[in-house]
Amino acid sequence: MPFTGKATFSAAADLPELVEDVADIISLVSPWETPLLDHLGDANRAATSTIHEWVEDTLVPNTDSVNQTSFTPDAQNATAITVATGSRFRPGDQVRPEGLREILLVTAVAANVLTVTRRYGGTPTGTLANAMKLTIIGNAAIEGDDRPATQYTNRARKRNYTQIFTAAIEVSGSMQAARKVAGVADEVDYQKQERFRELLRDLENSVINGVAAAANPQGASNIRRTMNGIIPSILTHQFVPGVGAIPSGGGSGNTLNENVVNTCMRTIWEQSSTRIDTIVCAGFQKRKVNEFLSAARLFRPEDDRFLNRVSTYESDFGLCRVLMCRWMPADTILLLDSARINVLPMAGRSFQFKPLASTGDNTTGMALGEYTLEFMNENAHGLIRGLATS
Repeated sequence: MPFTGKATFSAAADLPELVEDVADIISLVSPWETPLLDHLGDANRAATSTIHEWVEDTLVPNTDSVNQTSFTPDAQNATAITVATGSRFRPGDQVRPEGLREILLVTAVAANVLTVTRRYGGTPTGTLANAMKLTIIGNAAIEGDDRPATQYTNRARKRNYTQIFTAAIEVSGSMQAARKVAGVADEVDYQKQERFRELLRDLENSVINGVAAAANPQGASNIRRTMNGIIPSILTHQFVPGVGAIPSGGGSGNTLNENVVNTCMRTIWEQSSTRIDTIVCAGFQKRKVNEFLSAARLFRPEDDRFLNRVSTYESDFGLCRVLMCRWMPADTILLLDSARINVLPMAGRSFQFKPLASTGDNTTGMALGEYTLEFMNENAHGLIRGLATS
């Protein structure tokens, strides 16, 4: 029998070629989805340096607080009030102490001591207390007066660092030449897809949890450069149930509930010109979010479908998409303004395959990308941590 190059069970010429019965789909069970990156979308620009900077500014604050434990002659009649930051006040300011109907009129400012007229405009008497919040209603200038003292804020340059993500690819000549199964046409291309999925997974994890080095964060020949993620970047609004850090009205205990989320969103809204539009949490806390509707959910006798999912949460302080992300710490949820967040590739360094010189019978290369997180106005975001996880 002549050699045909085909494998058969016998020498019979009419028998079919022996092939494997393998489905044309490879089943992948490892988690690789990136819900937060998908939600944020591609940035409209690239980073142009390994140290990426942006500029933030604030208005002159119109709130301060009393910094005085005793008052002369008493808290209802004292006209010399010590505050935390006197530079925020000017003569002519009307000031409302939180929780009181009384209005104070500032007549003089000396360092952190305000001289005020009590019960201005016939407003009712109030009792001042240490740490009481003071809100500046507005300033009244005297007609024809000279310009007031200059008040301003300094713009601040914030920064983060680019992080390089790499994975090696090596396919032998035999593996590349061999017939593939399960729909794989090219082994090198298949390995590229797998490595890029892994790098995207690692990028999302780093965007959430990554931490920059405390010393030499810009990197060096022997120092790896890592980016600061979202969780380490949030400093102002960290809410911890059960230890008194949840604002007034948020309830007690460490189980996530709608009241806690709404109260924390209210606090962020009060202190920044933002509305939270994204809530990110892991599986357990997502189930707690789903329970926000449990008490109000009704089913009819003919219903044969049980729906227990909250994908959008709307309150007075923001319309939020709720994302379930497996890379979130189990005891933490994020409250984000996604308009202030960008994941930027280094210019010309978005995820790509770089072929490398082969030293043998193989095809080698690297999957690589370099990215950074631009996280603007950290006080426009918040997180709730220390939540119950069982």
